[in-house]
Amino acid sequence: MKVKKLAVTLLFVAASSGCAGFNLFSTDDAANVKYADSAEANLDKGNAALANKSYIEAQRYFDFVKSKYPYLEVAKTAELRLADTDFEREKYIEARDRYTNFVKLHPTHPRVDYAAYRAALTHYKEMPSDFFLLPPSDEKDQGALKGAAISLNDFIRTYPGSEWQPEAKKTLADVRKRLADHELYVASFYEKRGRWPAVINRLNTVAHDYPDLGLDEKVYFGLYDAYSKLKDPDKAKEALRTLIARAPASEGAKRAQSVLSTSK
Repeated sequence: MKVKKLAVTLLFVAASSGCAGFNLFSTDDAANVKYADSAEANLDKGNAALANKSYIEAQRYFDFVKSKYPYLEVAKTAELRLADTDFEREKYIEARDRYTNFVKLHPTHPRVDYAAYRAALTHYKEMPSDFFLLPPSDEKDQGALKGAAISLNDFIRTYPGSEWQPEAKKTLADVRKRLADHELYVASFYEKRGRWPAVINRLNTVAHDYPDLGLDEKVYFGLYDAYSKLKDPDKAKEALRTLIARAPASEGAKRAQSVLSTSK
């Protein structure tokens, strides 16, 4: 009970501190809104408020520009900045809707690639946390990461010349590693319970979907062990032969060759 109370207390303190730091519930922002005479000036005021984490104030300025000057180019910029405001407030579903709508409404805009990338990034931002009071992210639902993988792949394919390509590829690499780690975690979960067909299924998923992450030794020796438990020596040996073929100069291949040479 003491541990539970401590966890609840720490979560409350963390949440309270985070909200205060981000001004998410500030009621003073609206009082600071004093509209200027031009669209550009109001946009600048919104940008300054956003940089200062005065999110409500920023939203007021961007909404004002969007509604008062709908036929000017600056209105499109205001749309994008509204999405950025939601993103910074960690309102990722709302931000994703705004970014996605921007891409649909303004497909030729010079910053459409930015909007597309940020829409994909909202999935990544929703990924499970490893906060110390919570279960490891490997144990949680991976829906956000799967969404991030799909969206990032779509972005990389659709906008090959975008300046956001390097960042998108780096983010995708992290997503893929986390998804592979999740599959290995589930395989380990089934292994402890002797559910060998389920272990094989998960390891084969890693072998097929994530062949470039340096996990070959863990995957193929895992398959060797699982098939051995199922009394299927032919498939067990085939797993080791696959490892040797994939990485013949690796330590794992040497180990696999040693096992094969001593097996009947």
